[in-house]
Amino acid sequence: MTPHISPTPYIPPPVPSPHTVGWEVHPEPLAPDSAPLPEYGTGSLADLLPTLAAGMGVPGTTSAIPELTPADRNCVFLIDGLGWEQLKAHPEEAPFMASLLAASRGGTGRPITTGYPATTATSLASVGTGLPPGVHGLPGYTVRNPDTGELMNQLRWQPWTRPDTWQPHPTVFQLAQRAGVHAAQVSSPAFANTPLTKVALSGGSFHGRLSGEERMDLAAAQLAAADRSLVYTYYAEVDGAGHRFGVDSDTWRGQLMYVDRLVQRLAEQLPPRSALYVTADHGMIDVPFDDEHRIDFDHDWELSAGVALLGGEGRARHVYAVPGAGADVLTCWREVLGEQFWVASRDEAIDAGWFGPRIEDRVYHRIGDVVAAARDDVLVIASEREPKESAMVGNHGSLTPAEQLVPLLEVRS
Repeated sequence: MTPHISPTPYIPPPVPSPHTVGWEVHPEPLAPDSAPLPEYGTGSLADLLPTLAAGMGVPGTTSAIPELTPADRNCVFLIDGLGWEQLKAHPEEAPFMASLLAASRGGTGRPITTGYPATTATSLASVGTGLPPGVHGLPGYTVRNPDTGELMNQLRWQPWTRPDTWQPHPTVFQLAQRAGVHAAQVSSPAFANTPLTKVALSGGSFHGRLSGEERMDLAAAQLAAADRSLVYTYYAEVDGAGHRFGVDSDTWRGQLMYVDRLVQRLAEQLPPRSALYVTADHGMIDVPFDDEHRIDFDHDWELSAGVALLGGEGRARHVYAVPGAGADVLTCWREVLGEQFWVASRDEAIDAGWFGPRIEDRVYHRIGDVVAAARDDVLVIASEREPKESAMVGNHGSLTPAEQLVPLLEVRS
């Protein structure tokens, strides 16, 4: 008896689509509205100081992170470059901070987000002003100044621009000081008079100390200086080690071990009725040194065609087109990078909420005609115009969890 064999069902070939050439199917470009958004308004860096200040009765501030409980004395210790995922991956190097992970974000064990882009200038402005990037106006590492047409580096403040014009909103420290709260910043003396400090962290007194131990001791003293206090302190070297050597290098691990001891030193000195919050301005990832992972704008005729200025940084680019070329630049960047980057027009990025729920008019044209945020472990470098940045091992800026998620560790007395 011959066995019955069912005929193989017929499967028709795929119907060609706009992203199909012949019968070769190409993945769809990443949609701008598919990118994970920062938790603006409920759990971002911009919401931290307003929540703390509102708990101390400061007019003009609103509690936005519902998990946090008010305290009379609040201290924020910002560790540059220490993302949530990096901290969780290194409990042996940071035993004290690891013991606080369950207490993050008011005991929920959850992180908060930075904002877009996840970079120091943008994040420090969000922390200090309590505003998202679309309002405070520092939407990237380098952005175009619409008044001059030049790229402005917002971290180094080059070329010099009037700080009060570039960022006119008061800081939370200024609001707190006006309300009778003792406000203080304890950081490196090098930051005492920088324009970024002025626009992001001014208000109250600035105290410069070189060593981390001195900063912790003075931060505790400033916290105890009044019945209501708002104190900010900062440590930069974790970020520096990550950029130079990578976030899993011995040097980076050594910096993590050191800053863990600093956090414990400060926590053990908290005066009564105090809350210490340990957070960061961004996380970081290491990107391999090869042509597949580092796409060089300066040697890529497709990406550079029609581009007048290249801003931002490797994982969070602002692209400024020559007049009339915006649509072509968007099409080209989306075709070349759209499977690895979220590539959006200015309006698409704004409508998707990348820079926050609203954009002030003065900020609109600082944002690139095209905005590109990396999803994969890739960079758009510029080896000739940005040699130092292009040589960094560790990088950040985009919307991925490794870059966006930061701790909000809490110690109370």
